[in-house]
Amino acid sequence: MTYEQTLDWMFGRLPMYQKQGQSAFKPKLTNTVALIEHLNNPHENFKSIHVAGTNGKGSTSHMLASVLQEAGYKVGLYTSPHLKDFRERIKINGEEVSEKFVIDFISENKNFLEVNTLSFFEMTVGMAFHYFSAEKVDIAIIEVGLGGRYDSTNIITPEISLITNIGLDHTDMLGDTLPKIAWEKAGIIKPNVPVVISEYHPETYPVFEEVAKECNTSLTLAAHLDVSYKSDLLGAYQEKNIKAVVCALKQLEGFTITEDNLINGLKNTVRNTGLMGRWQQLGINPTIVCDTAHNKEGLSIVMDQLSKQKYNDLHIVLGFVKDKKLTDILPILPKEATYYFCKPEISRGLDALVLQENASAYGLEGFVYSSVSDAFSAAKESAQERDFIYVGGSTFVVAEIL
Repeated sequence: MTYEQTLDWMFGRLPMYQKQGQSAFKPKLTNTVALIEHLNNPHENFKSIHVAGTNGKGSTSHMLASVLQEAGYKVGLYTSPHLKDFRERIKINGEEVSEKFVIDFISENKNFLEVNTLSFFEMTVGMAFHYFSAEKVDIAIIEVGLGGRYDSTNIITPEISLITNIGLDHTDMLGDTLPKIAWEKAGIIKPNVPVVISEYHPETYPVFEEVAKECNTSLTLAAHLDVSYKSDLLGAYQEKNIKAVVCALKQLEGFTITEDNLINGLKNTVRNTGLMGRWQQLGINPTIVCDTAHNKEGLSIVMDQLSKQKYNDLHIVLGFVKDKKLTDILPILPKEATYYFCKPEISRGLDALVLQENASAYGLEGFVYSSVSDAFSAAKESAQERDFIYVGGSTFVVAEIL
């Protein structure tokens, strides 16, 4: 198979949460364990840091990788979802896994994957761990895909477990309260493995304390750390992620990380890792920014950042997937803006007319467009030099304009 044919097989035959939603979620690790054993347990051949959370885990993972790269280590990075190409999910020192490796992995294991009905995410985790083992990385940063307890990545025993912001997202699978969601994410906490919590919340922190105590391990709250490091990942909300990164790396044993490594790693995250979609500036005159924030907590932080910008008029290209709770999200969006409603080109995409009707109830006015690209083009045609265009609401909306 060619690379394109291989991806078509992966995306088409097996459940993929990114496109299908809840039907692709498997609340068990049986398949992942079977695949990893079939691959001779590659996850045992490298050290790792495990990162979970509702928001911020992607940025945090990339910053961790960047600092470790600056320190001279060979660093694997597994994240999800991808924006443009599947290979973005699996990198070593910022370089994406080769098309040949993807093709060969599927070809060599296709029979096993079919017989055992591995999901898209399960096979991708196996592929990443196999790649990191084969390439003999010094350490890998592993981002949780969904939740924690039953996430396919949760077969590793990391050096550090890090949990970022907790919010009400994927409530149909993780629970409908913050403590329930925190408990699912606390599932990555392992016996005697230090835990770093990015932010304090009175409803979730006691959950982490309880699980850490059961696992006989230390728990550190990064929010108490007083640091002034800066990152090239724009947005004031990165300050919390930076604290978690510094806190985790200070507890990482067996690795030498200097002050210069920290400074340079944080300020060169995008260059070192190729991260996209986090308050990413796409143009000037007018200013164009996109961000993959897609839930109440994430969008609240981004809207706060947006409120600090200077512009004449604001244009927002907006689209969501069907499972988002609009009654939580729409009230936090600015009324003084022109909206360009669109539907991301996936089966989970929310119809743009439905979005417009719901948005209108909250005083958000705009027009419906047949595609993300049409909405983006209309925003660019309408905007003047001193205006601001924001594109977001969904990872898929951002992916279509990048």
